[in-house]
Amino acid sequence: MRRGDDPRVTTPVHSQPHDLRRVIGLSGGTALIVGITIGSGIFRTPPTIAGLVPNPLVIMGLWTAFGLISICGALAVAELSTLLPRAGGVYVFLREAYGDAAAFVFGWLYVLVTTPTAVASLATVFAEFLLNLLSVSANAATVQMIAIAAIIALTFANILGARVGAAVSEVTTLVKVTALAAIILGAFLLGHGSLSHITEGGVVNRGGLARAVASVIWTYDGWVAVSMIAGEVVAPERLMKRIIITGMLIIVTLYIGANLAYLYMMPVSIMAQQKEAIARTVMTAIAGPAGGVVIMLAIMTSVLGALNGNLLAKPRVAYAMARDGLIFSFLGKASQRWSTPWAAVLIQGVVAIIMVLVLRDFDTLTTYFVVVEWAALIFAVAAVFVLRRKMAEAPRPFRTPAYPWVPLLFVVGTIIGLSAIVWGQFQVGNFSPIYGLAIALAGFPVHQLWKRLKRSP
Repeated sequence: MRRGDDPRVTTPVHSQPHDLRRVIGLSGGTALIVGITIGSGIFRTPPTIAGLVPNPLVIMGLWTAFGLISICGALAVAELSTLLPRAGGVYVFLREAYGDAAAFVFGWLYVLVTTPTAVASLATVFAEFLLNLLSVSANAATVQMIAIAAIIALTFANILGARVGAAVSEVTTLVKVTALAAIILGAFLLGHGSLSHITEGGVVNRGGLARAVASVIWTYDGWVAVSMIAGEVVAPERLMKRIIITGMLIIVTLYIGANLAYLYMMPVSIMAQQKEAIARTVMTAIAGPAGGVVIMLAIMTSVLGALNGNLLAKPRVAYAMARDGLIFSFLGKASQRWSTPWAAVLIQGVVAIIMVLVLRDFDTLTTYFVVVEWAALIFAVAAVFVLRRKMAEAPRPFRTPAYPWVPLLFVVGTIIGLSAIVWGQFQVGNFSPIYGLAIALAGFPVHQLWKRLKRSP
């Protein structure tokens, strides 16, 4: 029997056997997609981008273009998430479309590298922001201690149930959305800025533009993780499309609005010189020192929310792999009391703690894997084309609008963006994308080894 003819794909959602309860609703799911995507990036990367691209119109063009590209990808993922509403998301899409090997490679990279790296990086940023706010010297040991404490607390919160993790996401997402809305409205209603800042600017060189793309794509990264909790969403055939579309519209609107507010408040040349989180600078100008302190608290909450979202959604990949026999079976264990994949969540937390202790340069790691992760997204979105053929008769509660142009726009736009990133990194002698790709491709021989070990007595 062909994989595309597997009867599981037409089994009603609610009768599909798994150990995870469907407890996440519209508000929890929307909070998760917004919470994972909006971390610290929008609050502090704009000065870096302004230094690379000293032209406000080009800056806004980048944020708008990759916002639209992300929405196109999200619409395709909405179709796949309602077609295959199971724990694991992208992993499930890749397995159904391309087979075990492709799914294993994605899972291998996600479980061992990208998820724990993201968790460790976010926890470290949270610790640094907290110490900065308290005016305490940020020595390595103190940063590590706070970061590890944050990981432990949120790991156990997410072991206690998806409903607990979703509740944390709802609270932290409300704070970050309110903070960004305050920056946007405060800048235009109370700030002493100028619209002329948005039209003034210098010449953009290709190398700077290419490196700026990396920062923009990194800031948009994370939205696809919501597909990984589709197995725990109530009535996913109805809610997943609403969660994804609503979440993406909120994210893109806030990103574009925040950048307009930053540029309104200061010329691009001044923005490029900002050493602290630009959101704090802008809010201090609007509401005084107290406003700056409040926005720093909001940024810390935002980072904590992104950390929580990563620990809630991404361990579902390891859980799904284990249930399919593609990784150690104990990672597929779920708590009978809390209906959570406790083993997968715990292991991801432990690996993240190890990374906090042994790694120092998270920025380099981000460059390693942002290209590989978005390359995997290309294949995930392209799975829409494959599954329209392989699973032609399967019920689709949601179909990607303007098919095939919408998913095609994501694929082409992302290929162009990733090509620009790789070229830009090579121009400055940074070959980290190659290292990331090599680690990903190493998953293929590891998959073959795993199959042999499973066959051996």
